[in-house]
Amino acid sequence: MAQTKFFFLKKHWPIITIILIAAFCRLYRLSEYMEFLGDQGRDVVIVRDFLKNGNLFFIGPQTSIGNMYLGPYYYYLIAPALLLALFNPIGPAAFISLLGVLTVFLLYKIASLWFNRYVGLIAALLYALSPVVIKYSSFSWNPNIMPLFSLLFIYFLTQKRYILASLAFIFCLNSHYLALLLLFPAVFSILKSYSRIELKPILIAIGIFLLSFTPQILFDIKHRGQNMGAIITFFGQRETTVNLKAYKALPKLPEMFSEISTRLLAGKNEVIGIYVSIVFFTLLILMLLKNRFDSQQRSKYYLCLVWFLGGLTGLALYKQHIYDHYFGFIYPVIFILIGLGINRLGKLLGSLLLAVLVYFSLLQNPFRWSPPRQLQTTAAITSSIIQSSRGEPFNFALLAKMNYDPGYLYFLTANKPSNYFHLRDKISDQLFVVCEPFQIDCAPINNPEWGIAAFGWAKIEKEWEINGIKIFKLIHNPTGT
Repeated sequence: MAQTKFFFLKKHWPIITIILIAAFCRLYRLSEYMEFLGDQGRDVVIVRDFLKNGNLFFIGPQTSIGNMYLGPYYYYLIAPALLLALFNPIGPAAFISLLGVLTVFLLYKIASLWFNRYVGLIAALLYALSPVVIKYSSFSWNPNIMPLFSLLFIYFLTQKRYILASLAFIFCLNSHYLALLLLFPAVFSILKSYSRIELKPILIAIGIFLLSFTPQILFDIKHRGQNMGAIITFFGQRETTVNLKAYKALPKLPEMFSEISTRLLAGKNEVIGIYVSIVFFTLLILMLLKNRFDSQQRSKYYLCLVWFLGGLTGLALYKQHIYDHYFGFIYPVIFILIGLGINRLGKLLGSLLLAVLVYFSLLQNPFRWSPPRQLQTTAAITSSIIQSSRGEPFNFALLAKMNYDPGYLYFLTANKPSNYFHLRDKISDQLFVVCEPFQIDCAPINNPEWGIAAFGWAKIEKEWEINGIKIFKLIHNPTGT
């Protein structure tokens, strides 16, 4: 037994080491580094209501534009984690982090299967250390599951396991509607094996996919087609949303290519990112021209190119700002392609490029900075408010540039009965205003924010601060003096 373990470790120590590094980068002091803002608060409020009161949900998170809603399956996915954590929001965050570690392992396995073990190790190492990937693997948010399920979707398609591919794509689409761009490599993969396709599993897979829309259809029936109307408006009124003319993407592709290389591979160093993007592009062209692949590897390389370039083209047609998490559906293929390119460079040049990428990734590792402690700060502020309310009914409002209130409300309503009341339900004798003084003036008196204005004429009775965030206790002041 001991000898078997020794040989196992001797054979697999590189990937074991990479997985341990990935786990450390995603789980170390997670409660302090994890993001806990409005979206995370919204999710745990909804999931807690489901777990405690049995209230099912038929739609998921709202998209950032277009007033569209995703499907509800992300909420059901994180529900067991919240329950196991005894309703501590760190539970879903830890679950997402573990999925991030799993993605590192699967990236290694799939890249090794498609090409060779060294490609898998390089891809897994760079993915494990990428600061952007670490960030989006360290807190609970629906876009953060996209890399895992997009990788599984493409892999299951190549294995002709269409039912599993359908399930993976359902979670991709419940993560973000940008998952629709995965249809480029999906169609390519199916057409490549068209002569060997079995119709029955494909029809079952399509049936499962269509059935997954049942909750959203029921929601739309109840709300007179609200979600479908928003989707039609998004694609119908494209002046500020998306351009459906593919050739319009061509001028933006070089910029998009450089941007994604800088963010994911060069530790966001813009100067190094330019060089990395040039080297990366050159490697892709050389591998395409020299074509030193066997038939299976050639097919997978073309699939990766369609996955990557199809995704970039789709993003280039989008007319608004591109955030890092929008690239989530092509995270895996970027690292597979750079791993393949480094492997083809040879030992000396490949090792040099790998060392450069690792170095600049480590320079931007999140642990170089103090943790924001958003979860602890939110809990401390709400605890302070509850104590200051002295058991009497109170209202709550938030002044913030980049946040909204569900994170605070999650803790304010944690214990029943709660003496917090929404202003629509009851105007109490005291209003607590939290002001996050980042790009905003903390002036609660006569503030036009609805949550303050609806309280009526008021004056500040008490003011204090926790971790740089200001809290005001307002009471009624009918005379306005």
